[in-house]
Amino acid sequence: MNPTAQTMPAFDHGVLAALSGRSLYTTNEWSTAELETLLNVAAIFQQADFKKRSLAMLPDELAYGLFFDNSTRTRSAWAGGSARLGMRPVISDGSSTQVSHGETPYETGAMLGMNAHALGVRHDKVLGEGNHFIREMKRGIDDYLKSTGDPRNVPIVNLQCDVDHPTQALADFQYLRDVFPGGVKGKRIAMSWAYSPSYAKPLSVAQGVCTLFTRFGAEVVLAHPEPYRIMDESLAAAQKHAKESGGSFKVVHSMDEAFSGADVVYPKSWGPYDLMLERVDANRARDNKRMTDIEQRALTQNAKYKDWICDERRMGLTKDGKALYMHPLPADIGDEVSPGVMEQAKLDVARQANKKMYVIMAMLAVAKVPDLARRLEDLRA
Repeated sequence: MNPTAQTMPAFDHGVLAALSGRSLYTTNEWSTAELETLLNVAAIFQQADFKKRSLAMLPDELAYGLFFDNSTRTRSAWAGGSARLGMRPVISDGSSTQVSHGETPYETGAMLGMNAHALGVRHDKVLGEGNHFIREMKRGIDDYLKSTGDPRNVPIVNLQCDVDHPTQALADFQYLRDVFPGGVKGKRIAMSWAYSPSYAKPLSVAQGVCTLFTRFGAEVVLAHPEPYRIMDESLAAAQKHAKESGGSFKVVHSMDEAFSGADVVYPKSWGPYDLMLERVDANRARDNKRMTDIEQRALTQNAKYKDWICDERRMGLTKDGKALYMHPLPADIGDEVSPGVMEQAKLDVARQANKKMYVIMAMLAVAKVPDLARRLEDLRA
């Protein structure tokens, strides 16, 4: 899977032109053709990067990354991707804003957007909050630019919210395109909850995988104990996409059932739905004591399902016992996944993680580079 050994993919010029100025809130709002075009641009960038071709298409522009939750891979991908495009990445924690003192997301967007040329935002901890926050930031940016007559295009890239983790899901799918050159149609993919003792993780990775992979004909099986359901909107989108693509989508409550005959397994922890909803009121009241209590209750709930682990026995249930293991990292080794399984998969998950940088590059480029089609053709030449 050396990118330099692959043929650079073609792209749809008309679709590419229509993506100018776009922000990425969820993959569900993009057409399948638009997503395919974005992924093909990402693949072109990866191959050009491996060949040490210059990709500095947005020199000296400011790419502001704002993170209200911890991150290693996504911060690195935002910094690395924007820097390769010639931009100047700046990354800040949400605690550095005035949001906790009453500043609205609209105001935050206007204040950052008046100086930045693109924004990446992670706001994933509270259901019903993150995606709305990101959209309000964009409204603040656009209103400020319009009121001042500033012609700048300042897109927002969702770097994970409560609803979706689009750059992660797209990176995951991009990696599957390498592993399965013929496509994922008919491939059985187990998106499964797994036990974690660390913290009540967001639902958005599972939701992003289910709503994206079903777009391309995959047979997605979502597995989780009863308390860990995902949002109704994401379930409905996954069912709709599966029907339209000729794939399938179903929900089971057995990890073994999901793994049986799977081509790909994606065991990942997320918080219990009802307790994640409780966070909404606690967050709005800025009740830190209650937030801590909810977190502890979630971990206690998790501990009831310690047997939900991706281990050698369960991997033996997969197709020929050789399913591809996926994880957004960091995995809780010994809890979500056994040490032996992770040891076997360590290079796969690293390659998977590396795709995110190129997805972010593609997103920034399709939104901001006016002569991108010509530049891409030059790279493909």
